[in-house]
Amino acid sequence: MKIAVASGKGGTGKTLVATNLFNVIQKSGFAVDLIDCDAEEPNALQFIQADLLTQKSVTQNIPVIDKDACTFCGKCQEYCHYNAIVVLPELQHIQVVEDLCHDCGACEYACQAGAISWKTKKTGTILTYAVNHGSSLIEGRIEIGVYSSVPLIKEALRISPQHQLAILDAPPGTSCPFIATVGSADFVILVTEPTPFGLNDLMLSVEILQQLDKPFGIIINRAGLGDHRVYDFIAENKLLLLGEIPFDPRIAKSYSEGKLITDSMPNYQKHFSQLFSRIKKHLQYDRNSYT
Repeated sequence: MKIAVASGKGGTGKTLVATNLFNVIQKSGFAVDLIDCDAEEPNALQFIQADLLTQKSVTQNIPVIDKDACTFCGKCQEYCHYNAIVVLPELQHIQVVEDLCHDCGACEYACQAGAISWKTKKTGTILTYAVNHGSSLIEGRIEIGVYSSVPLIKEALRISPQHQLAILDAPPGTSCPFIATVGSADFVILVTEPTPFGLNDLMLSVEILQQLDKPFGIIINRAGLGDHRVYDFIAENKLLLLGEIPFDPRIAKSYSEGKLITDSMPNYQKHFSQLFSRIKKHLQYDRNSYT
């Protein structure tokens, strides 16, 4: 089972939920993976005591065009759906825009002159850490200047130890990295806040998950702050409200010190254990409804 923890915007408490849910599950003796898919700014490791086991470089193939062999026919540009090749036949000029290349190989297929070879470019690193009770933390870190973190996220998901349960800490927003993460999940926890920004981005996230036909539930963080429009939206659309985390300065203090609230504030151990139980019950009900 893969549970993704996501949000339509940054700063809602997504990592707070992901790390504390992981902490409660792994301390119960259940082997679980925490995969930090926010490759542009991973921070789960700041809250988890772990020992580095392995690290792996992730690379991408980039086309190299031999201008002496190139006929400047423009077929490679025509076949490239990502606009990563610029051809100016009248100037006998051709150029690869490396940041836009997706390593799909269409350009090589299109080239009849055999002018395309390949070079390797490092796009990021995946680090695997050992945590207590046989659990693990997998972290993707993208290289500075790399345009897309999607290949790195997919590789991190692929090489995870494949325990019975994985918690995926998704990137913020609703763009391609978000979709790459939640697309592999069996259930998605959407973390929001009771503010106009929180509602707007929750609506975007809900729309995407409904299009992907992904089961999901919502946690409202900083409950008691803001207004009730988030609650009205959830009620009107008959969405699953998994729970609330109150607006509490003690939580902010614990988080700023790199501490897990399930350790520093023991009452939250029960809170997150109950959250996990609700998700399991919902998934079981959802699966039974299709049988």
